[in-house]
Amino acid sequence: VQLVESGGGLVQAGGSLRLSCTASGRTFRTTAMGWFRQAPGKEREFVAAISASGYSTGYADSVKGRFTISRDHAKDTVYLQMNSLKLGDTAVYYCAAGLGSARADEYDYWGQGTQVTVLS
Repeated sequence: VQLVESGGGLVQAGGSLRLSCTASGRTFRTTAMGWFRQAPGKEREFVAAISASGYSTGYADSVKGRFTISRDHAKDTVYLQMNSLKLGDTAVYYCAAGLGSARADEYDYWGQGTQVTVLS
């Protein structure tokens, strides 16, 4: 599975961005997906995950109520809609394919990352 993220950029605090992650490979529809992020000087942290079917989702407490993960099997794409962005959301965001948990070591495939910078 190869993963390519897009949609990052600069946004004012309180604004919104939608990240996309397009997968290649025949196993996308049977694989859970997750979003993680890593800020400078910090460890990579879990953001959100979605089951292979799309019916189950999970979020980090820091983004619950502001971010929404979804997937489109027809487009082999998973999305992360980010609303009410805060300065603390600034990070490189990675999508990953794996077990759908909050543990980075349970994901086998990673994208290259996309930078999100929230401006005050």
